[in-house]
Amino acid sequence: MPELPEVEVVRRGLARWVRGRTITGVDVVDPRSIRRQLLGTEDFIGNLEQATVMDVVRRGKFLWMPLAMSGIPGTATDPGTSPYVRDGLPKVALMAHLGMSGQLLMQDPEVPDEKHLKVRISLSSVDGMPEQLRFVDQRIFGGLFVTSLVPTVDGGPGGLGESPLPEIAEEASHIARDPLDPYFSFDAFYRKIRSRKTGLKRALLDQSVISGIGNIYADEALWRARLHYARATDTLRRADAERLVDAVKDVMNAALAAGGTSFDSLYVNVNGDSGYFARSLNAYGRAGEICGRCEAMGLHSIIKREQFMNRSSYTCPVCQPRPRNGRW
Repeated sequence: MPELPEVEVVRRGLARWVRGRTITGVDVVDPRSIRRQLLGTEDFIGNLEQATVMDVVRRGKFLWMPLAMSGIPGTATDPGTSPYVRDGLPKVALMAHLGMSGQLLMQDPEVPDEKHLKVRISLSSVDGMPEQLRFVDQRIFGGLFVTSLVPTVDGGPGGLGESPLPEIAEEASHIARDPLDPYFSFDAFYRKIRSRKTGLKRALLDQSVISGIGNIYADEALWRARLHYARATDTLRRADAERLVDAVKDVMNAALAAGGTSFDSLYVNVNGDSGYFARSLNAYGRAGEICGRCEAMGLHSIIKREQFMNRSSYTCPVCQPRPRNGRW
């Protein structure tokens, strides 16, 4: 499943291609990919056609595009009656859930349809830019739907975007800010994690504590911070938590620079390019290999794989020793 850096790569690409453009047509090839649109295909299409994409915003792994109507009497020119505007701010968005294999690709109309094309969105013409946004999904766990935007609890921007606004997609309103968000608060994170009585990795995967961290990046950040996944959160010192957050930011920024982590050819960004960060992983997926950090210090320790929450965790037994009083 795409993790935060993969979704951020997609967000940046989409912002470049779709921001400020008007949706001129929508073709739902497979209704299963808009199953979260409770009123069905006609409602989905009706909410999108003639709407302008104002931005592309992300919080954690959630991605949405705020919409506005422009130049149509009784809508944007009359905010009091517009279903798209509240207090001058967009209040409707197109939500994209990538699931296991969802892709958002920018293509020209003459490019043949992809094998697993689900939704085709046509955009107003701009010189040098592809005219269609296509949602492709082999496994059909992802999808698109129109959702409401609600005010943020803290009054800050809903997420990372080009024009941050204090609105957030309703489905994302329950999750914490992610570590790449400029409004991320270390103090708020530390209070939450210390109040939990659980293992450290479980807390990192809890989107109400900190969002956007999945299994791969949790293992990589814990390795960088020299912390074991079973460390009890209520024993975590402030210095340890600071080191961990720094490690999370470092590993995610490194992944962004490389275009994300791709173990699966199904994951590509909006230009069709795969991520390459998998080549730089230090712990995840390296069971049976020598720990690079220990090797640099003249030690011979082997990365271990252990079962964790129906997944796997990868640790170095030397530089990430299991705590005596750890919790799963």
